[in-house]
Amino acid sequence: MAKKKAAPRKPALLTVRGITRKFAERTILDGVDLDVRAGEAVGVVGPNGSGKSTLLRCIVGADEADAGESTLAGTVLDERLPEIRADLAIVMDDIDFFPDLSVVEHLDLVARAHSQADAEEVVNVVLAEVGLMEVSGQLPSTLSSGQRRRLALASAFVRPRKLLVLDEPEARLDVEGVTWLGDKLVAEKKAGRAVLLVSHDPGLVERVCDRVVRLGPAPEPSDVD
Repeated sequence: MAKKKAAPRKPALLTVRGITRKFAERTILDGVDLDVRAGEAVGVVGPNGSGKSTLLRCIVGADEADAGESTLAGTVLDERLPEIRADLAIVMDDIDFFPDLSVVEHLDLVARAHSQADAEEVVNVVLAEVGLMEVSGQLPSTLSSGQRRRLALASAFVRPRKLLVLDEPEARLDVEGVTWLGDKLVAEKKAGRAVLLVSHDPGLVERVCDRVVRLGPAPEPSDVD
């Protein structure tokens, strides 16, 4: 009996080639390549100082790489381009909120600014998912650090998106919050979205990520299971 041919792999949604970043005489990133396909999550791991957050910032254009290029669906990834903003949602550690808008007003503005269909309904669903419904009328400055992290995540989830880029999204979340986050990211993959994730939580990486890119020196043999 003839064997069935394996289905061809999907083309990469995000393609990163040769990303290099130096600070003074120190090379932080040296020709990093990676691909992320629709419905797939790729984790970036490594010790502190290995350049994980710098890599994400170079990929999305928040920091300028010294060499290399990133493309999203074949278009050079420049967040200033409307077609890129329509497909990309980012959560970094330095996200800003509108200080004079309540939680629900902030999310509604983000959703409508990105032409989200049924913005009001989407915002209400996300508020319930992230557990912020009870504080939806408060200003971001009145929230706890964990609640502000949930608001940052909600700001991404109310947007249309094909690719999620997340820098330590589990930071400042409690155990319940990290469990919810894992559920949400698995659901994002099932919906056909791509996820690029930096995390220090091995459990979250193992649960969500299909592949891992390691930066920095290789772990010692004694550290490998």
